[in-house]
Amino acid sequence: MHQALYRKWRPKAFSDVSGQEHITSVLTWQVANHKLSHAYLFCGSRGTGKTTCAKILAKAANCPNTVNGNPCNACAVCEEIDSGRSVEVLEMDAASNTGVDYIRDIREEVIFTPSQNGTRVYIIDEVHMLSEGAFNALLKTLEEPPAGVIFILATTEMQEIPATILSRCQRFDFRRISLQNIMDRLTAIADAEGINLTPDGARLIARLAQGGMRDAISLLELCAGEGKTVSAESVSAAAGVCGRTQVSEAVSAIAAKNFAKLLTQVAAMYRSSIDLSVFFSDLISYYRDMMVQKALKITVASGQVPGEVLDYSDTELQELIENAKAFQYQTLLYHVKLLEEAFLSMHRGEDKRVVAEMTLLRLCSDVFGDSPEAISARIAALEEKLTLLIAGGAIPKASAPVEVQPAAPAPVTTASKPVQQSAPVEAKKPAPAADPNVRETYYGWTELVARYEKIDQGGAPFLRGAQVFVDGGKRLHVELTDSFAKRLLDSVSAAGKLRAIAASEGDEFADVIIEVVKPNAPTRSAFDDLF
Repeated sequence: MHQALYRKWRPKAFSDVSGQEHITSVLTWQVANHKLSHAYLFCGSRGTGKTTCAKILAKAANCPNTVNGNPCNACAVCEEIDSGRSVEVLEMDAASNTGVDYIRDIREEVIFTPSQNGTRVYIIDEVHMLSEGAFNALLKTLEEPPAGVIFILATTEMQEIPATILSRCQRFDFRRISLQNIMDRLTAIADAEGINLTPDGARLIARLAQGGMRDAISLLELCAGEGKTVSAESVSAAAGVCGRTQVSEAVSAIAAKNFAKLLTQVAAMYRSSIDLSVFFSDLISYYRDMMVQKALKITVASGQVPGEVLDYSDTELQELIENAKAFQYQTLLYHVKLLEEAFLSMHRGEDKRVVAEMTLLRLCSDVFGDSPEAISARIAALEEKLTLLIAGGAIPKASAPVEVQPAAPAPVTTASKPVQQSAPVEAKKPAPAADPNVRETYYGWTELVARYEKIDQGGAPFLRGAQVFVDGGKRLHVELTDSFAKRLLDSVSAAGKLRAIAASEGDEFADVIIEVVKPNAPTRSAFDDLF
């Protein structure tokens, strides 16, 4: 029967454990100098080697032929423990045995002397799942166990362990394994197993594993299932994630306010196996990286990119730098808040596609936000534009007001002249009201929308499907069938902008009126044309 790679390549000695030298060095010294404690607490995230080190320690405590603190892995004792046949090493899962009766059984067993003068080792995984009564029952035995008994408690939730338990154990914190250590281990396994693993594939697997060696090896086996080359593309397809290139392209589209491109990306991911919540998680991470790059002023030329802070190739780093230039700190913070809200909404069960598209629309147009972060982002953008204008000397100066000089009074003469009575001025008749029934087709609408799109890419799609006409009073009517579209266009003062653009082209309108009318028959709205 096939054995999973993460089990087949599980380390059998402390010297084989990757990335936990601060722990393995202490344990090997204790074994070599016969200084083993009676209780250990191994805590850390999943896949970092807690259970593996617990089993190695159990072997080392019973192996008669240890070598520099490591078990020999050749004697009968080591083979029995590796195969799970040893009666002196008992591994239990507290997640499925949470009650106090479970601990009472252990208390009854520890009074019996281990056979062959060995050491009985109890490995309790996920110990934080024990009930309060079970912890209380474990206290006394844990503090003063009989000779020849060792307890090794493992947990991913150290904060859930009672202080009374912590004070009775030697605590070891397992760190997340570094990206380079995972890549080196994956490369070694791939070479031994005949798997064609590319460097970019190993890097992506290591990044997705988030510091867990077991997750990395499992993903490697999944990607190599068809016997094909394990590259970054195949890893992305197998793991259901988008590559860093796609994330970078999405951020570039946000900076350019290219909502159409973002919608295309969302539609493509929706049709594929990519989870939109994972895509948003990657977007949040990318925004974090942009903030780090701006804060540390990291450049490709400097050659000083700390791997613990940013893990990017030179090409990817240059793309990150170019994308970061388009945003202020305030805008980055505001966008991260929107992305986090969307991410949480997706996990609450809301329609992921709708949440994704609405959030990306808000990212492309800051006018939709009234939060302090949104207002701060808009102020920062205005300040940046003002700074650029001042630096370039292109700030238009306001023209001085034209003073109207009063007419010079007529010279007063001493000669008396008959005063002539002026004829009464006839009151001017008001202009006739515009005839609302006059409807003339406006043929320049397509060109007008095209010019409008250059200043508002988010609102232009709502205008393309509108019904347009000019009435007898030279007023341009823009009729929509979607109230959402009208609210959006009103929020950006679209009517005034359309009138100004038309005037620059020689079309003088008395007014531009954007209104919502009830359609005669069910039709697709302008909002539907976005999707």
